[in-house]
Amino acid sequence: MTLENVSNIEGLFEVINTCKGNVELVSEEGDKINLKSRLAQYLTIAGVFAHGYARELELIIEDPDDMNKIMEFIVSGESTE
Repeated sequence: MTLENVSNIEGLFEVINTCKGNVELVSEEGDKINLKSRLAQYLTIAGVFAHGYARELELIIEDPDDMNKIMEFIVSGESTE
């Protein structure tokens, strides 16, 4: 799944933290980073989101229910409410 122009980074991680399965960020080099890890989230924020938003994120989401959660978040305008 590719997400574009994500501006609510903290909200995205809140949704990811509620996911049952693994959610991984795929780097440009093909490395997979487990986004359910708090350390990985902090490092991702520092690197990928240095400009306040992420232009494009490639995610691997194991559980279809988790994919629906993330899609609902994006479709709702990145709102966690």
